[in-house]
Parts: sequence; structure tokens; C-alpha cells
Amino acid sequence: MKPLARPTCLTFALLVALLAGGRAAAAPAERPNVLFILCDDLGWRDLGVYGGTYYKTPHIDALAGRGMRFTQGYAANPTCSPTRASIMTGLYPARLGMTLPVGAEFPERLEAALQTEGKPDRKLLAAESCNRLLPEYHTLAESLRDHGYATAIFGKWHLGPDRYGPRHQGFDTALPDWNSGHPSPKGYLAPWGFRPEVNLVGQPGEHIEDRLTTEAIAFLEKQRTRPFFLYFAFSSPHSPFEAKPDLVARWRTQVDPGNRHRNPTMAAMIETLDDNVGRLIRALDDVDLARNTIIVLTSDNGGRVYPPLVGGLPATDNHPLREGKGTIYEGGTRVPLIVVWPGTTAPASQSDAVVSSIDFYPTILDMLGIRPREGQAFDGVSVVPALRGRPLERDAVFCHYPEYFRWSSALTPGMLPSCSVRAGDWKLIRFFHDNPDGSDRFELYDLRADVGEHDDQAAARPEKVAELNRLIDTFLADTRAIVPVPNPAYRPDPDARRAPAAAGGREPAAPPPPRG
Repeated sequence: MKPLARPTCLTFALLVALLAGGRAAAAPAERPNVLFILCDDLGWRDLGVYGGTYYKTPHIDALAGRGMRFTQGYAANPTCSPTRASIMTGLYPARLGMTLPVGAEFPERLEAALQTEGKPDRKLLAAESCNRLLPEYHTLAESLRDHGYATAIFGKWHLGPDRYGPRHQGFDTALPDWNSGHPSPKGYLAPWGFRPEVNLVGQPGEHIEDRLTTEAIAFLEKQRTRPFFLYFAFSSPHSPFEAKPDLVARWRTQVDPGNRHRNPTMAAMIETLDDNVGRLIRALDDVDLARNTIIVLTSDNGGRVYPPLVGGLPATDNHPLREGKGTIYEGGTRVPLIVVWPGTTAPASQSDAVVSSIDFYPTILDMLGIRPREGQAFDGVSVVPALRGRPLERDAVFCHYPEYFRWSSALTPGMLPSCSVRAGDWKLIRFFHDNPDGSDRFELYDLRADVGEHDDQAAARPEKVAELNRLIDTFLADTRAIVPVPNPAYRPDPDARRAPAAAGGREPAAPPPPRG
């Protein structure tokens, strides 16, 4: 039977736009500023304050000392563009139709759909992700600009070029207004190779994020009488794996072969990231803005653990979490999250509340005392109660990944199209049509007792599987998510096996990595 057509991401966006009414009055002059720092592929254990012992992050650790560190922060998707879209809209990527890191792909695809044909080695027809964030969505930047905020993005956008770019989505300032998944056409170190109209040329060897931090500081120093929303979207420590040579050389002398984190290139990349976070915070202090600035620091997905290796070593390790970027396991979606709200968050505090990237938009509006536009709805919730040290009441958090991912580690040879729900301490993963009879396969984990997702409880607790699976059914229907179906062209090859890792821990050759 042919699957029923799905209302498109465009349909939902237009509905929201038609329902939207008038705007509230402009923000008072004393309304807090917002500095939102988004890192790229920064894993849950990559910071010292999260237990990292090789990478050194003194400035980010000090930032956590000013506010609240969340132990259960999640990206709404295990890859880049979908999570960034969720931050800008407060909506699940499944509802947006954007479930892959394809914000720089051409031709533009404004509607998510189901694949019409699949490769013979794949059981399912997976999703064809929407690859643009439609202007019909009223973004976080647009909402804050409506209320008198100066808005700026420095760094990575990756949600579409031209009329889908940041200058058309609420940002007055955008540098470098570059839409790729990578930091520049030629990497982190100058010459960067931007188009002449970008007007961003560095000295040979200059790091792009050093320069963008300088530009961001110049922006915030001008904001003495007007509140600002500064979205600093780092590319670090995303590929290409390139760092300042002197830092790599220094970190190479400090490698402990017994440490799960032992990649000097990654250590150097994270050091530059941390230095620039420190520069931003110091600049706020210098102009006496830190006392009235909300700061959020998080990552768009978990750390990358799949091949190719970097200098013969894995890029990072998310232990004790399972797997990493591109997988629906905890290593792919659980991320660092630090929030500083002067006068509200207790210094050096910690919260175990479950928070998702869909929550940032409604939370920031709540922190600023701004009401959503009439008719505007969010999938996320305000986590202000948690920031005030109180319990956060929420039913569940979902992650829908109706895609194949072939770059996972030796532990999981290829991630399959799947959807997960986190409710309380329990997490259920539904792998679509993955049983031999074509039915869905389930894995169930008690994350309080088993954060590494080693002990699958699905067979022992069928009643819990059924309960959580009903939540997934409701979520998929409510978001009108694309759900994979069996591939009629599938021809299983009993001899197709993933080659084991070679001696020394090297992985076999892998396809090119995903783009975001």
C-alpha cells in the first residue's frame, strides 16, 4: 500500500504564520542581553567540568562556576542542521522536516518526503530531509529583534543560503554569512577563501574563530544602550581537523596513551575554542555587561567517534556514553549545557533536569519576560523552574532520526532509521522494521542505572516497551513525521559483513563523513 502523503514543513510553517498576530511592545532598556554560544560536535565529556582529563577548558569551566551545569542536556537530533533549526524555532526537527545535516545542499528541497527508491543493501526507504529553514517560521532572532534587540550571528548557520540565510531570519549582523558545514572554504587557518563581498581576509595562519571573536567583541562593545542577542556559532571542534601547529605540537607532548582522550589535534582545537569563549566573557566583564547578560553554552550534537581517524587516533571518546554523533544513542545526543542567568542561577550549581534544544526558544522568552506571538506554539518548554533550582515537570523528550548513518564505530556497525523517547529515567529506541519478520525492533534502557546503554531491558519489560511505544506513536502522528517503510528493492546479502578493525585500533576505510 502506498504511504499516505505527509503535510509538508511548508504547510506547518504557513499555518503558524497565518495564526500569528500582533507583536508586544518593545523591550525595556534594562532587559537582559543574551549570549548564546553553540559549539559544533563538542562531546559530553570533552570539557573539564564534565570530567574530561586531557582536554583543558579552564574558561568554560569557569563559566560553569558562574551558573548552572546540566547533566542531562540533549540536542534534538544527533547531527548539525536539524539541531540548529530546533534552536531557532523551538520545534522538533521531525516537525520541521529537517532530519539530516543538509542545510548547504542543492537543489533546495523545501518539503520533506519519503524516498521513492532505495539501494538494494538497505531494508528501508528512509526520509529525504528538507534542506532549508523556511522564512515562514518566526525565529528566535526575529522574536528578539521585534522586541528591540540588536541581533548578530558570528560563525556557522547551515540552514540555507540567500533568502534562507541569517539576514533573512532575524539577524541584523551576520559574519561571515557563510552557509557551509565547514568554517570557511579552506578550513580554519587563513587564507580562508571567502568571496570578496564577504570582506573577511585574514593574515596567513590566522584562525577564523580568533577573528570572529574579535568581530563579535566589537559588536557587543557598541551595545551600551540597546539589549543584544549575540549568537556565536563555533565550527570547532568539527572537521576539518586543523589547529594551530604550535598548539598541536605542545599537546602531542602531553598524550597519555591510557587516556580515552588522547588526540593532540582535537586538544588544540578545543583549546582555541575555550580561549575564545574566555575572550567573549572577559569582554562582557570589561564593559560591565556580564551582570545583565544571560549566557548559554551547548553543542549541536555529541562528539564524533567514527572514522576517518585523525593522526591515527579517534577524534574523541564519549565514554561512558555509547556511540557518538549521528547515532540516537546517548553519545550522539547528550551534550554539555551551561546556563548563566545573573541573579537567578546559583553559582557552580548543577541540575539533572532533562533539557532539549527545542527548549531554548521558549526558555529565553520566559527569562526575558517576552510572550510568544499570538498563535505561536513550541514543542519545547520553558526550563525556568530548573534554572531557579526547582523540579522541571515534563512528560517526555523525543529524537526522530529516520535516516541511515554508516559512520558509527565498531560497537555499532551502522546506525539504522530510528526514533527514541526519554521519559523519566527510561529510554526506548524503536528501530523501524528491523526484525526478521519486518516488524519494529526495540531497545529499552534505564539511564539512571545504565547511562552507557549496555543492558537492554526490552525483553524483560514488555509493559514498559508498550507504554513508551505509545508515546512514540503519538509523537510521530503529532509532528507528521516521515516514517521509513520497507524497501521493495532490498536484496539481503548474507556475505556482506563489516570488516573488523585492524590491529592497532584502526578502523577500515569509510565513506566520506556527513556534511554537518
